[in-house]
Amino acid sequence: MAKIGAKKTTGWKATISVAMANYIEAGSIIAAASSLTMWQAYLHLDNIAVGLLSALSANAFGAAVGALFGGYLCDKYGRKFIYTYDLLAYMLGVLLIAVSVNFPMLLVGTIITGIAVGAGVPASWTYIAEEAPADKRAAHVGTAQLAWSTGPAITFLLAVLLAPLGLLGSRIIFIHLLIIAFITWYIRQGLSESALWKEGKEREAKEGISDNKGILKQLLSLRPNREALFLLIGIYLFWNLTAGAMGYFMPYIYQNVGGLTGTQANLLQVLLWSLTVATTYFVFMKLGDKFSRRALFGIGAVMGIAAWLILTFTGMNWFSLFAFVLLWGSAAGFGAQAFYGLWASELFPTKYRAGAQGIMYFLVRLGIAIWSFILPTVMDKLGFKTAGIVMLVFLAIHCVIGILLAPNTNGKSLKQIEEERFGKPKAIKGKAI
Repeated sequence: MAKIGAKKTTGWKATISVAMANYIEAGSIIAAASSLTMWQAYLHLDNIAVGLLSALSANAFGAAVGALFGGYLCDKYGRKFIYTYDLLAYMLGVLLIAVSVNFPMLLVGTIITGIAVGAGVPASWTYIAEEAPADKRAAHVGTAQLAWSTGPAITFLLAVLLAPLGLLGSRIIFIHLLIIAFITWYIRQGLSESALWKEGKEREAKEGISDNKGILKQLLSLRPNREALFLLIGIYLFWNLTAGAMGYFMPYIYQNVGGLTGTQANLLQVLLWSLTVATTYFVFMKLGDKFSRRALFGIGAVMGIAAWLILTFTGMNWFSLFAFVLLWGSAAGFGAQAFYGLWASELFPTKYRAGAQGIMYFLVRLGIAIWSFILPTVMDKLGFKTAGIVMLVFLAIHCVIGILLAPNTNGKSLKQIEEERFGKPKAIKGKAI
């Protein structure tokens, strides 16, 4: 398989091909979200079934399991190993969803897609950061965030254009993801292995350092790792308990709480994600290597809180909806996910950089899975306002953690950051770091 893409894929082309994991991830979530109401009507699904689809999807537990194993395999066998196989499984999953005629088919396809998506995400952030120039790391990592934002914008637009076709339109959207996945998989076969990963493996072999043993133990026992885990899980989990639920349920909320039509709901999401694309490029990618990352993070976090304050306490009228979309859509471009992808690749040693991300991603998506499972019932029994207040609490927690603990890593190479946090390799020889 690796010989198929004989022509080498390097530079920005390599970055973009790897970043497409995020387009595919977000596109999968939105393809499911934009069609949730239609699947519910077609298959006569109750709240439990809807919650189960969300909880096991690329938005939650399916991706969590994939990331846990994908991160470990990425560190053990190389970043390129993941890119050889993950999208093959993904193509099987989205194809199964596209041709589903009953709930078991839809559920199995959703699970396979989620696992495949999760396996590729830690590898993408890791590879991009390891191959990026030190003074342009935010710009390169931002490409993943840009792809993550572009996926929903295009998918929601397709949902609007294909709305007259009903559920057939949704099936076509999943086929579009299958085609994108195949093209991306083909291009990725020309990727070279991460130079940092190869260098680390060669040093391990030379010095006789054991391979990938005790990763979880070291994550918990070494102080720099504990600090990084608290920061990264703190910002990404609590932000994602809101954003992850939005990614899957927002069109559902617009329609069932706000009384919007499916087309109106999807057009709002097109606008929201288009704003995220714009601020990812013009704020995160352009300014993330030049200005205070703490300040950028703080501005985005406060904007997100303001958005949910408006939506929760002013009701769903057109003013509040547009204000919400403007604030949240803009903030998401340089919010927790963008900085998580950057800091998660900077704050751990090369030896288990992807594995650490896999563990964190697992915990975050597990949290989203639990919240996504109960959210439809919470809104049904307690109302949207109660759910909105809970979302605001999550956002406030992530804001405080990020502003207080944001690291100063601008312009530093990954080797320099690792040495500052863990010491030089010779000082830790014989320890599985």
